[in-house]
Amino acid sequence: MPAASAETFSRSVYDAVIVGGGHNGLVAAAYLARAGRSVLVLERLGNTGGAAVSTRPFAGVDARLSRYSYLVSLLPQRIVRDLGLSFSVRKRTVSSYTPLVRDGRATGLLVGGDRTRESFADLTGSDREYEAWEAFYGMTGRLAERIFPTLTEPLPTRDELRERVGDETAWRMLFEEPIGTAIEENFSHDLVRGVVLTDALIGTFADAHDPSLVQNRCFLYHVIGGGTGDWDVPVGGMGALTDALAGAARGAGAEIATGHEAIRIETDGEAAEVAFRTDDGEGTVAARKVLVNASPQALSALLGEEPPPPAEGAQLKVNMLLRRLPRLRDHAVDPRRAFSGTFHIAEGYGQLATAYAQAASGRLPEAPPSEIYCHSLTDPSILGPELAAQGYQTLTLFGLHTPARLFAAAPDATRDALLKATLAELDAHLDEPITDCLALDEAGQPCIEAKTPLDLERDLRLPGGHIFHRDLAFPYADDSTGRWGVETAHANVLLCGAGAVRGGGVSGIPGHNAAMAALGR
Repeated sequence: MPAASAETFSRSVYDAVIVGGGHNGLVAAAYLARAGRSVLVLERLGNTGGAAVSTRPFAGVDARLSRYSYLVSLLPQRIVRDLGLSFSVRKRTVSSYTPLVRDGRATGLLVGGDRTRESFADLTGSDREYEAWEAFYGMTGRLAERIFPTLTEPLPTRDELRERVGDETAWRMLFEEPIGTAIEENFSHDLVRGVVLTDALIGTFADAHDPSLVQNRCFLYHVIGGGTGDWDVPVGGMGALTDALAGAARGAGAEIATGHEAIRIETDGEAAEVAFRTDDGEGTVAARKVLVNASPQALSALLGEEPPPPAEGAQLKVNMLLRRLPRLRDHAVDPRRAFSGTFHIAEGYGQLATAYAQAASGRLPEAPPSEIYCHSLTDPSILGPELAAQGYQTLTLFGLHTPARLFAAAPDATRDALLKATLAELDAHLDEPITDCLALDEAGQPCIEAKTPLDLERDLRLPGGHIFHRDLAFPYADDSTGRWGVETAHANVLLCGAGAVRGGGVSGIPGHNAAMAALGR
């Protein structure tokens, strides 16, 4: 194989080579370049963005969907301001809608707006559950205000973070006891308990009472974003963020080489060499520091070291384009309100426990839990003018409790069976099948695609399809972490991907923190 020429790069030695052009790698590149460092980003794919991209997945249809990552909560406005990004988000008018069939009558819980108290009272028959909800999320709101700012600071110790939280009851509920205990102590209605628990299960395969507290860590990151816990809609889709980041990095002087796959890192702790592969052959580039925007497994492979324990994703991602929103069985709620927030499906507390138990035993859940939202209701700019004028809408579905192991024997057949069962659970709350509302692509095929953990592992090299690269960690230092939570065993090699401490989600936080560590700040 001929050698790929390094002459395409502006220099033979860079202050920093960044492996991977996902959003965290681009954040790191922009910070380092703005600080006057020479930066080269090597990206395997033909485009930057990683999982935070917008694409047109349906042939001949002018709709740019956030294909993988789709909502924003953890991205600090500090990063947006520091890098001068032309990027914005919009608030959703409704937090969530959870349908329920009770005594043969369709009803549901609508959270957000001026009907929230009334909706709780209709569901439970009193104000008690609503008052418990307000108190519980008042507590998480106070935690968010105190914890979120620490995510872009050097890691606090456990005791320092506990002191900063300043609420021993809250600390016990979220940091010491399984979240299931807090949910059962504070809420009595099964549906309300389930809605609370869902934030602990996004991309996380666990029971409410898992002693590892992996579900607590997931819950924490889902309620502290932005200091408020709000999950916002990226205007223009997720690709608008990564396009802005790539522009900021290039504008500051960073070089970005797509179609360049890093295959090896050699380092003595002071100087490093990164070998890469292109369609034309292989080559190397030298760097003083290397920042790896990939999983811990990929980092170990690049260094030729023993890999960490395997990771396993547990979600189903479905993208749909509709000619119109479906009618609901609950005629008291406008579909435009129900789908503008998070639409919970089969996510009662008991249903979630049953689904977990079935999946843990090696079976697909009989009633797969999932949640849906409609991006285009809040931000119609992702639709072409003609589609928007005709009332087309997007739907994004995220399924829970579907670990990668379930797809190993028959990936395609299992995906098809799971998608069919998931849509059936949705249809149970609709006045018409969701498939009757699907748009068609240029070949006359329904506009729907489903991605399992194995698909994400193949397409994006997420280990086991795990959207966080590995289980999330509490945002404090321990014996295995460095000052910023991005350090490795090599002084000049840093991890700036989602697998860093305080990684996961679309946040840019690992990229920021790796840049600060590289700059010695």
